[in-house]
Amino acid sequence: MQSPVNASGKRPAKRSYDARRRRQLAAESLHSVRAHARELFLAQGFGATTIAEIARAAGVSAESVYKNFGSKAGLVRAIYEESLLGAGGPPAEQRSDLAQATETDPARLMERFGRFTTEISPIGAPVYLLIRDAAASGDASMAALLRDVDEARYRRMLHNARQLVGRGLLKPGLTTAEAADVMFTSTAAELYETLVIKRGWSADRYGTFIARTLAANLL
Repeated sequence: MQSPVNASGKRPAKRSYDARRRRQLAAESLHSVRAHARELFLAQGFGATTIAEIARAAGVSAESVYKNFGSKAGLVRAIYEESLLGAGGPPAEQRSDLAQATETDPARLMERFGRFTTEISPIGAPVYLLIRDAAASGDASMAALLRDVDEARYRRMLHNARQLVGRGLLKPGLTTAEAADVMFTSTAAELYETLVIKRGWSADRYGTFIARTLAANLL
């Protein structure tokens, strides 16, 4: 069927397809799924939370969740990776690399590392602990995710350590691998769990502790 003509005798132009709006809506839907999944996983645990429950909370179909994330473990991976971006603006890893490239005072650089830890840990540590506990319960998919997460975090710390070595900031006799181990340990979710969740430290106090620990052991 042809389009009707308007009063001028011309056929109206077809409405252009708004691809940008569709992408925006899709991104908002995925963000809603991740947000509701995070809330439910942290409140109920990995095993007790179902994809159907997450889908209902987010107002989408379970099929769409599986299509976009693959599985419950895939959804947890997406939530964890989102937490590594930080609280907004450029991703935290980009800001960390910029700090290493531009900060001239080693002590201030450690302070900035501490602030990054303060920013990311409250978002990422609870999800990491969820992964750890699910892996400990015997879930094979979460055990595999835990290995992936630990390996990725260590590679990041090794990258940071190499940057410090390249700039000559490490104390004499300290190897790149040792520096990476110090940074890997200092940013562990288990340390956040001990000091903040269990002992009630504030995030700022925790970040200051991390900065001083890094400075004392690396510089």
